[in-house]
Formats: sequence, structure tokens, C-alpha cells
Amino acid sequence: MDIAQIEQVLTEQLQLSEVYVKAEGSHFAVTAVGECFEGLSRVKQQQLVYSPLTNAIADGTIHALSIKAFTPQQWRREKLLNPPL
Repeated sequence: MDIAQIEQVLTEQLQLSEVYVKAEGSHFAVTAVGECFEGLSRVKQQQLVYSPLTNAIADGTIHALSIKAFTPQQWRREKLLNPPL
């Protein structure tokens, strides 16, 4: 599973407004932005992101997965407080 496939699966299944995936070998970092995270704990947000990727995690395609999940409002605040370099 490559970056584009992960982005597509997450966008389609979670109806995300934005998703960014970085990879280093089988280690992936996901930043996901969507209304689906509204009112959920961090654990529930991460479980929501893990769910569509379960098969790739189980077969070892994805060995490690780091997740940052935001609602659109949280994402706007994050970008203001931590602008890209």
C-alpha cells in the first residue's frame, strides 16, 4: 500500500476534508482532518483512522502508524499556532 492508496482509502471511508501521509519504509505518519473526529477522544479518533487500514497493518505492509487527527476547526488553529517552516 503506497501513500496515495492510504490517502484514498482514508478520504473515502472517513469522508475526510484533508489527509496527509508521510512514509519511511513501512513506517507511516498520517495527519487526518475531518468532521468525523468531532467530540471523540484521542483514542477513538485513532481507532477510527486505524479501522480502514487494518488489513495493511495485519499483513505487515504498514508496520508502524503515527496518527494526528483534527476537526477542521482544530486544524485551522494548529496551522496558525504551528505554521510550516
